[in-house]
Amino acid sequence: MRIAAVLILFVISFSSQAQQPITWTEKQLIEPADLAKTISSGKDVPLIISVGPGAVIPQSIATGMARETQNLETLRKKLEPISRKKKIVIYCGCCPFGKCPNVRPALALLKEMKFKHYYLLDLPENVKHDWIDKGYPVIQQ
Repeated sequence: MRIAAVLILFVISFSSQAQQPITWTEKQLIEPADLAKTISSGKDVPLIISVGPGAVIPQSIATGMARETQNLETLRKKLEPISRKKKIVIYCGCCPFGKCPNVRPALALLKEMKFKHYYLLDLPENVKHDWIDKGYPVIQQ
């Protein structure tokens, strides 16, 4: 009986974490094709920050997975000298948005720091499916 109770609590806990609320608006989503075009043009390229496992998009900087406190602090330090009017695009791409543990803390930090123009790259599945497989530019390693 105890094992069943523990399993039920585990399932409830896991499913509540997986159903995190959306903390961005439709207007804050940037389509991959639009960002790729901007990067290719070299004009008005926003500050692009990877808040996930690593940077794959050209001109983006990696701050580490934002779910980890030390990486969120790294992000904060990188953002401190930036004008609050600068356009910023963050992305993770480790998993679908509904399950992503990294974009929400990063967006909350941008809001807390009073940035005016911050956006989330629209990667509904993951960075491989929604960016790399579409043939958009990637950092050459």
